[in-house]
Amino acid sequence: MLTHEPRAESLAFGCFEVNLVTGEVFRNGRRLRLSGQPSQLLPILLLRAGQLVTREELRLQLWPDETFVDFDHGLNNCVNRIRDALGDSAANPRFIETLPKQGYRFIASVGIVPEKEPAPSPAHSPPKEPEPASIAPDPEPSARSLQKRTGRIRALRWLLVAACAILTAVGLWIRHDRQPAEPPIQSLAVLPFKNLSGDPAQEYFADGTTEELIGRLSMIRGLRIISRTSAMQFKGTNLSAPEIARKLGADALVEGSVIREGNRIRVHAQLIRASTDEHFWSEIYDRELGDILTLESEVAQSIARRVEATATGNERARLLTARPVSPDAYESYLQGLSANGDTRAGLEKRIAWFDDAIRKDPTFAPAYVGLGEAYDGLGTIFVGGGSPSETRPQAISAIRKALALDPENAEAHVSLAGMYRSEWKWVEAEAEYRRALDLNPNNAAANLEYSQWLLCQGRIEEALAWARRGRDLDPLGDAGTTLAWNLFNARRYDEAITGFRNALIVKPEGGLTLWHLGWALFLNHQPEEGIRVLEKAALVTDRSPGIIGTLAWMYARTERRADALRLLGELKERQRTGYVPTAALVHVYLGLGDNDEAFAWLERAYQEQSNFLMYLKVFPLFDSVRGDPRFQDLLRRVGLN
Repeated sequence: MLTHEPRAESLAFGCFEVNLVTGEVFRNGRRLRLSGQPSQLLPILLLRAGQLVTREELRLQLWPDETFVDFDHGLNNCVNRIRDALGDSAANPRFIETLPKQGYRFIASVGIVPEKEPAPSPAHSPPKEPEPASIAPDPEPSARSLQKRTGRIRALRWLLVAACAILTAVGLWIRHDRQPAEPPIQSLAVLPFKNLSGDPAQEYFADGTTEELIGRLSMIRGLRIISRTSAMQFKGTNLSAPEIARKLGADALVEGSVIREGNRIRVHAQLIRASTDEHFWSEIYDRELGDILTLESEVAQSIARRVEATATGNERARLLTARPVSPDAYESYLQGLSANGDTRAGLEKRIAWFDDAIRKDPTFAPAYVGLGEAYDGLGTIFVGGGSPSETRPQAISAIRKALALDPENAEAHVSLAGMYRSEWKWVEAEAEYRRALDLNPNNAAANLEYSQWLLCQGRIEEALAWARRGRDLDPLGDAGTTLAWNLFNARRYDEAITGFRNALIVKPEGGLTLWHLGWALFLNHQPEEGIRVLEKAALVTDRSPGIIGTLAWMYARTERRADALRLLGELKERQRTGYVPTAALVHVYLGLGDNDEAFAWLERAYQEQSNFLMYLKVFPLFDSVRGDPRFQDLLRRVGLN
């Protein structure tokens, strides 16, 4: 049990004492769990006991002007927490009375707790003072004596008020001087919310809630929000909060859980300070499924208030914005997000789910963003699910629809920028990246994708700087692969190899990372190891056409021409029944040294606007033909010369 000695810097009411220096509240000597703003609000009411303290006065004292806060919600929550601690009631108050739309009044009697003098030891007892002579009471006090006594009572009351005010000022000064303030929270990671619904099939719903919360918080420029792909690495982990925070470089963590029962959802969220493992905020939210976006907005607002995040007016407005969504549409949308986006089959599932969400709610902008990104991924050399000339118009159409519904959707601007980049619309692409970064500076994808725009321009050092910014936001996710890819194109192969290998520690079966690692090893004079890595990449990606083309290039360069021709035959056979990216065949013919055929396929790649032509200026594959006039002409036509 925690006990204390009453001191002169304490106020008392009923069975409670409040220490003005430490902010602690005691009931019969036992310390209560009251901290933060409630522990600052209670002394203000005590020192104005019997008087109205307006809501505006409390706002000025408790919330600085630049602190993001939903003031009404914050103040009501503070008062409710104090009432809970004191066992008080708003309906039948014993201590705190609410004056609707005005403020609060403390209605119980308040006194000063005198400081206890230490008992002197017998050897050092002070000499006794002579006792004063007793005075007999006046059996019938005169009017003058009554007036004197009343005056003394009034004077004592004023002395009490003055003493309280002095003690408050001294107490606040001592508290500030004695207790160093907690360091401000500048970076935050939202860990995967736990699915407590009792149904493993609802896991996607908890993951979707996590992703939406991260997206909302990342709108605040004053906070660094760790990307979802890094945070998701700790799903189901047994690591402590300080360990996780250290790995992510976060000052605080958000933990939570989701329970879904039919169309009702309950979300419990809490904040943990990384340095102390202190749980310093917790709240439960209950809503109908159709109000899920409003719920997620409220959770984000509460977290922003608690960490005292500074937000601009526009950031506040975007954080507060929420609209109802059809429960069925939202569920289909989350199913789409949970499907694998690295394979053709996974992307086709995504497209089906997003189409279903749009059919159920044609006004839900995020579903159009997901649809556009899925179509765009389908047309890449890595996946080879369709010609870019066919898939990209569908992708752009979906993204433009999303922006028509929600012009401030940062993810949509990032996606549109990437599509413009693939079409070599360099000016338009940069404008979209800048817009996305303005709307959401914490969006890791925006930082990383803008680094790719710079890389395509040959602005290597700037590209590396932006990729590192993206890695800070996504330390354990795809950012490491992007940074290593930039290093690879800068011919810094040793560093690139280290980066790719670090990324594979997190995601050992990452086909794209294996592909790039194989390239880097081969060009770093480790051809046999590079080929082994590419052969594994082909296996884990169900023989991605892009990887097969690169593997054929490597075989041809290591005097395994027969193996290269065998893979060329495989690609041509696949062309009979489906689409094979032209870029894959460019790789093979460059490896075989057949430059005329390679340029013929490069021309086809130009006609279909293959996205790999974005990297003409920097990609090491083209080093053998950079002096060819045909290459210089192609470089000019795509706007990079």
